[in-house]
Amino acid sequence: MKLKLTLWLLGFLLKRALRRKPRFREQLERMRGLDWGIATEDLKVARYYRMTPKSVTTGKGLPVDLDLELRFRDQDSALRILKKPTQQAFLDGMVAGDVRIVGDSADMDKLQKLLKYL
Repeated sequence: MKLKLTLWLLGFLLKRALRRKPRFREQLERMRGLDWGIATEDLKVARYYRMTPKSVTTGKGLPVDLDLELRFRDQDSALRILKKPTQQAFLDGMVAGDVRIVGDSADMDKLQKLLKYL
């Protein structure tokens, strides 16, 4: 339940940043949008985010056309890593087998640059 709430709250923060933070909008315009999602490996908890310079939409599940997916081994590892979403935390999680990135790693770099403006 905590992970579902955290992912919903992330969607809220993304929408708020789009409205209130010009640096966030500028970075998103340079990217021309990003479609990404977060899920556990068993897909019991999954949420996607479609971000364009004009809007952010979010919903349950993982569509097949996402640019980037972050798959976590379980809810506890997801919460632990998402609380401090640094590049080092993701690298440590990947080495330990707690995180798997599906998609281009360049999109992960774009996402991390964007999230620092939240």
